[in-house]
Amino acid sequence: MAGRLRLLGSLLILGAALVFAARGQWPWRRLEAPPVAQLIDAYSERVDTLRSGETLSDLFARHGVDELSAPGQVSRLGLDPRRIPAGMVFSFRKNSSDTLPSRVLVRIGPEERLQLKREQAGWLAERQEIRWTPEVERIDGPIDNSLYEALDAQVPDQTLDGGERARLAWDLADVFAWQVDFSRDIRPGDHFTVAFERLVSEEGDVRMGRILAATLLIDGRTVTGYRFEGANGRAAWYDASGNSLHRAFLRAPVQFRRISSSFSRSRFHPILGYARRHEGTDYAAAPGTPVMAAGDGTVTRAGWNGGYGNLIELRHRNGITTRYGHLRGFARGIHAGAVVTQGEVIGYVGSTGLASGPHLHYEFRVDGVARDSRSVSLGGGEPLPSASRVAFEAERGRLDAMLESPAEPPVRESR
Repeated sequence: MAGRLRLLGSLLILGAALVFAARGQWPWRRLEAPPVAQLIDAYSERVDTLRSGETLSDLFARHGVDELSAPGQVSRLGLDPRRIPAGMVFSFRKNSSDTLPSRVLVRIGPEERLQLKREQAGWLAERQEIRWTPEVERIDGPIDNSLYEALDAQVPDQTLDGGERARLAWDLADVFAWQVDFSRDIRPGDHFTVAFERLVSEEGDVRMGRILAATLLIDGRTVTGYRFEGANGRAAWYDASGNSLHRAFLRAPVQFRRISSSFSRSRFHPILGYARRHEGTDYAAAPGTPVMAAGDGTVTRAGWNGGYGNLIELRHRNGITTRYGHLRGFARGIHAGAVVTQGEVIGYVGSTGLASGPHLHYEFRVDGVARDSRSVSLGGGEPLPSASRVAFEAERGRLDAMLESPAEPPVRESR
């Protein structure tokens, strides 16, 4: 009897199991599948710098990477020892299972890093692009004394550091170099608004990008500039009417600290000790500051010229010549007969000849007669071609929205 009951119970359990199996259900809790172990390639990282007076071989040997310390090995991998300055940062990565580094990372420029990786065949090199993402910023504020001081006060450190704020000031001054003389046009109540790109790298570095648009209220007049790329892909600056801000000559051919002496019919000479005519403008600047060609032209002389010291003279169209005196030296390729373009570096600020300190003596002559370069008319800008007007007006509207709204506009794609 007992055997029959056990057999009947077994048959009932088997039948119930078949019913639940057919339905895809189970009367009891199923066990979870055991988790699959994931292998993590953990590594440790040690950062070091190339010290003053040591070689790359010394640096690699210090981390036990003897293969890379062999003569000529790093050159074969694309790392020129002659171009690696002291202080350059190297990252040595070691897998948890290894005793020596298997990867070395070094940043070789703003846009690129070099990875050296140990493989079975030896060390291999891979160049990696560093991506920078543009973020649009809008800054505005008063100009009480100088453009640099205004921007330095309004742009916070977390947006741009001091060096990049200085670059922003110079770039903005360059945009309006033909319309505004920032050394003498600034008045109380002047104001600026600028929209620009702040570039952030994937490693967290920040630098100044491009200025996109700006408006200045200077001495009661408003000047606005828009960056626009034409059909040829070249970017240039235009006013609201689509006329180029570019002129045939720069107002000032050097980034200067102050004007130490202006054009004058009678000026007391600090070295000669008597008054005489001063036929140019003196721009005080640090020794070695680059001097640019004020306009397209041809070099007629480049050499020593008495009280001028080292002098460059350029011949331009329409009987105009410009002179650049007291130079410390000349840029490579500058000699009589050389052709230069506006903004090209032709020499460097010095104090040669009759000069009491480092500065650029700049002269602007028309048919041989000296004129005050700060007051001569630089003419009007060329208008945009009619075929580009529609595209320019659309871009102008987009940039106007940036200038008018303190809210951050949409960020463009990374490049």
